[in-house]
Amino acid sequence: MTTRVRGYNCVRLDVDAASSSSGGVCILTSQNSPHNIVTLTTSLQAVAVRIHTRTLITVCCIYLPPNDVVSQVDLNHLVNQLPTPFLLLGDFNGHSPQWGYDGTNSRGRQIEQLISDHSLCLLNTGEKTYFHAPTRTFHSIDLAICSPTLLPSLKLEVVNDLHNSDHFPLLVSQVHGSGVRFRPSNYRFNRADWDLFTRLAVITGAMVQDQDLNSSVRHVTTSIVDAADAAIPKSTNSKRKMSKPWWNTDCQSSYREQKKLWGIFRRYPTTENLVAFKRARAIARRVRRHSQRESWIRYVSSITSSTTSQQLWRKVKAANSLYREFSIPILETANAVHSSPVEVANVIGHSFASVSSSDSYNATFLATKNRSEQTPINFRCRQPLPYNCDFDMWELRKALSLSNNTSPGSDGITYDMLRHLSEDSLVSLLYLFNRIWREHVFPSPWQEAIVIPILKPGKDPKNPLHYRPIALTSCLCKTLERMVNARLVYQLEKNQCIPLFQSGFRKGRSSIDNILQLESQIRTAFVRRNHLVSIFFDIEKAYDRTWRYGILRTLHSYKLRGNLPLFIQMFLSLRTFKVRVGNILSSSFTQFEGVPQGSILSPTLFICHLSPILSQLQPSVHGSLYVDDLQISCEGSSMHLIQRRLQNAETGPPSRS
Repeated sequence: MTTRVRGYNCVRLDVDAASSSSGGVCILTSQNSPHNIVTLTTSLQAVAVRIHTRTLITVCCIYLPPNDVVSQVDLNHLVNQLPTPFLLLGDFNGHSPQWGYDGTNSRGRQIEQLISDHSLCLLNTGEKTYFHAPTRTFHSIDLAICSPTLLPSLKLEVVNDLHNSDHFPLLVSQVHGSGVRFRPSNYRFNRADWDLFTRLAVITGAMVQDQDLNSSVRHVTTSIVDAADAAIPKSTNSKRKMSKPWWNTDCQSSYREQKKLWGIFRRYPTTENLVAFKRARAIARRVRRHSQRESWIRYVSSITSSTTSQQLWRKVKAANSLYREFSIPILETANAVHSSPVEVANVIGHSFASVSSSDSYNATFLATKNRSEQTPINFRCRQPLPYNCDFDMWELRKALSLSNNTSPGSDGITYDMLRHLSEDSLVSLLYLFNRIWREHVFPSPWQEAIVIPILKPGKDPKNPLHYRPIALTSCLCKTLERMVNARLVYQLEKNQCIPLFQSGFRKGRSSIDNILQLESQIRTAFVRRNHLVSIFFDIEKAYDRTWRYGILRTLHSYKLRGNLPLFIQMFLSLRTFKVRVGNILSSSFTQFEGVPQGSILSPTLFICHLSPILSQLQPSVHGSLYVDDLQISCEGSSMHLIQRRLQNAETGPPSRS
């Protein structure tokens, strides 16, 4: 069974249901705090993690069943495995006056001995942590034990609400707070005053005509952001509340009544008050179940033939709280362990920069690269070409209409803001875009990206090389990119520059085309009673290591000249990035090669550069591409001949990038 709680990672140890009706332990760690799992060798029910708050702290959760015989040796062995400083939390089922119990039992004496032998500190101060419903009595059996160095900085509070359990939650917090910030504040567009925004976000002709391009971009950005700050509320940078789609006012009021009656019973533990509390709890549960059922019925009824699979699964995941979120790891390199968000961001940033540097290429290709780059590529052209003319307003409007509401870049501008600009402001914005297009100057604020590291599926989170960089760039820049990309794709398709069997990001094509082609080859081989061998390639760090000069050389070979290729040349030059972990930004790093993942032009440029690889295959070897996913296959009656042909295809021409 897999447990998912949005915003948290789960570390759990279950017990065999056949041997015990209770037990098991679990730790939920916030994805906003760096952490890793501590492997324990013990027969006790215990799990542990190391988590970074201000420093590294080990947190261990333990459950000692009341009727089990627990060895003092096992307890000592467990404590000896915990990296210091540590916090030991759990239901110990021990009785001792030291933590507020009237009497003492053997388990309590064991815990007293454990605390004494290891010079540990008890955070409990006598509060009752357990409610025994049959006798309507309160007891202290849940303990918080810590290393001596943690005692001055930690405090324990017992939360008053049982939350439908028989144990009160224990809240252990740092005296001065953790100092961890969670996420940058975002605009709350559902509460935006768009009329006010449109009136305030004025892009004048003077902003875009009378200054250098960098100054013009800064003034346009300031005008839009200032208007957004005045007209759109912002969220806090604290952890988001993960509300359920079925939670409504009825659920809220019934739960509030349940808490009210529990408070009365806690102060006056009579039978009458207990019955009233249980009745309110049952009503609250019934209201929640009814709301869940009605919400699901409404959702299922909303599904039509026009509902896309993406929309369908997005709502299903939302209903079940299945979200992929970045979890801040504790990184391990050859020299050190990195746990603070600043260290994590810088280590990941350094690994991204090293992947895109020339040092990541092999010696053979590096020699070819250095030799080729001595020949400059000239895209200058005096001939007026249709794809180099100024952009029209319909192109800008189409680019904005096709834009999804993705995360903004470092300037904070979103597509929603651009779509709510006035007509006069859009005219001025179009003038700015055409200046960039004609003057061949790429604004320096657009050259820096905010990179979000995403852990690759199934990879070790402690390795900084196991993260995929997703670049967040300015939506102003991406709007212009979309306009340029439309012209580039049109030229490539019109001139048949992209091979037939490249299906990625092409209108009217999908991965189904490649699958059908392979199926046809397999059926043909069966009919001929031949063998067919197919190889699938996963090109490692494909986007990050793409040779930029090779992209430009490919565009030059397609006879592209003038503003279009010159804009792409500027777009690929002097790229920098900062890694964002939670609300923390790393130092600035240079992306020496590759295309930024997350930009509009990157897939098309990558396709341009990689697609000619299919022309390098022998006629007996067939190939297909879906962006960077390559498949080759060969048919024949002799496996030895097939193997030799595929090996020759894998080796390829030595000078090919």
